[in-house]
Amino acid sequence: MSDLCTIRFPATGYPAITLAAHVPLSHHLTLQNSPVLFGCRTGICGTCLVEVTGDLPPPDADEQEMLDALAPGAVNVRLACQIDLVADIAITVPAKD
Repeated sequence: MSDLCTIRFPATGYPAITLAAHVPLSHHLTLQNSPVLFGCRTGICGTCLVEVTGDLPPPDADEQEMLDALAPGAVNVRLACQIDLVADIAITVPAKD
């Protein structure tokens, strides 16, 4: 684990962002610097559902319950507002149906 982690947004025009480990993404990602949209920022609305590539701790029980409702059976999906950043990751925003 590093003290700094890089977040990449593949297939978008957004440049990578480097943040300190364990900082809440919802405090640092904005419409100006990422494709991620946030709603409640507490894990209950599902607005910030993203696909993540990279090492992350598993979701807690509350986040997992929301993920099971929003994207049943999907792998590598997380709520961006709940991510504990511990390593470099790539974030993709799933296409809306």
